[in-house]
Amino acid sequence: MGPRSGGGSIDKALTVLEALAQHSRVTDIASATGLPKSTVHRILQSLVEWGFARADGASGYLPGPRILTLAGKVMNRFDPAQQADGALHGLRDRTGFAVHFAVRNGDEAVYVQKLDGRRPYQMGSRVGMSLELHSTSIGKSILAQLTDEEIIGIIGRTGMQPRTQRTITDPRALLRHLGEVRRRGYAIDDEENETGIRCVGAPVFDHTGAVMGGVSMSGLAFEIDPDNGVLGPEVTNTARDVSLALGAPPDRLAAE
Repeated sequence: MGPRSGGGSIDKALTVLEALAQHSRVTDIASATGLPKSTVHRILQSLVEWGFARADGASGYLPGPRILTLAGKVMNRFDPAQQADGALHGLRDRTGFAVHFAVRNGDEAVYVQKLDGRRPYQMGSRVGMSLELHSTSIGKSILAQLTDEEIIGIIGRTGMQPRTQRTITDPRALLRHLGEVRRRGYAIDDEENETGIRCVGAPVFDHTGAVMGGVSMSGLAFEIDPDNGVLGPEVTNTARDVSLALGAPPDRLAAE
C-alpha cells in the first residue's frame, strides 16, 4: 500500500486507517503501509483518541465506532447516479447513443439515470422505470454475476415473460447465454426487450465488490453492431469507471 506521494502526516494517517480495515497488529499494519512501527503506533493512538480505532484487548487494534457513524452520514448523502454522471456523459458523448444506469432492486432493476443520445430519436425509457433481468442488457449483465442457483431462484419468482419474439424464455438457454456474457464481459439485448432496439450493457459493482447494477448503451438495432470490437469495451470501461466511483475494490474489477 504505502503512503501517498509526499508522505505527509495526513497521508500516513489515512494509509494506516485504510490498512486497519484488514489488519489489527501493529507489525502487520507497518508491513502493509511501509511505515515504521513507531509511526504506526503513534498514529493508531491518535485514531483511538478520535474514535476511529479501538484497542482489541489483545495488543491489537480494530476500526472504531466513529468510522461507522461517519460512513452512515456519508451514505445518507450518497447518490450513485451523481457519482456516475461523469462516466455516463463520457460514454454518451463518445458514441452518440442513449446511456442508462440502473441499480438492482430485488428481482428487477430500476433506472436511476438516463442520458438521451445525440440521434434524431429518443428511447422510451425513463428514470424510475423498472426493467426485467432476463430480457435486458443491464439485467443480463447483473444475472451473469450471480450463481446458477440465484439465477434460477430469480426467474422462478418472476417468470420469463417473452417481451419480443427474440426474448430468451428457456432457463437452460438463459444459463448458457449468461456463460457467454461472463466470458465476454458485457451483455447484449438483441431486440429481446423491445423490437428494433439493441443495447449493450455491463455490470457495476459496489464498495463490497458485489454487483449492484449496470450501465447500458441503447439505439436502433441497425445502428448498433455489438461485434465491431468497440462498443462492448466502451460500455465495459464505463461500467468499470462507475464501479470505481462507487468505491468498488480494483481487484474485483480486474477479475472481470
